[in-house]
Amino acid sequence: MNRADKRRGFRLAFNSPAVLGFAGVCLLAMVLNLLTDGASNRALFSVYRAPLTNPLTWLRMVCHVFGHADWNHLLNNMMYVLLVGPMLEEKYGSANLALVMLATALLTGLINFIFFPGTMLLGASGIVFALILLSSITRTEGGAIPVTFILVAILYIGQQVWQAITVRDNVSYMAHIAGGAVGAGLGFLLNKAGKGRG
Repeated sequence: MNRADKRRGFRLAFNSPAVLGFAGVCLLAMVLNLLTDGASNRALFSVYRAPLTNPLTWLRMVCHVFGHADWNHLLNNMMYVLLVGPMLEEKYGSANLALVMLATALLTGLINFIFFPGTMLLGASGIVFALILLSSITRTEGGAIPVTFILVAILYIGQQVWQAITVRDNVSYMAHIAGGAVGAGLGFLLNKAGKGRG
């Protein structure tokens, strides 16, 4: 290490703009939720059946992934996003990873809006599952399906289907399954198009 390197000292690297930006908006949404006693989550950061003539209904179709019920809900999701997301952003690029997040948010929002009219959905767990399934897909050769992907799909999606049938709680297994499907589907498309860098 030369003297110029020593003078530089400690530096921060903004290494994953899509992931860090997503986590930052989720944190901001959590703070707003606390400051407004839940009003911001109801108005912006959750999706539920509402008139389609209301512009906020369409905004909530995507923005529900930023809202979280409490700190524990937020931290659990962000640990996975911050762990898996940067590797995927390095492989696929920021724009493609943002596309996966947007597609996941929109699909889970629409499914909840159409099929679960009495349920308010919020949180990034659909995106977590999209990233988990996306991370299991390495660059495929000759259209082959990676064995790791099959195992992850069976374990994660199978577990979510089983819990959706047998467990009664406030977890949206639909969002997990839909997120996993988006991650898997877009992962194959991105790899087929040669968008992966690894």
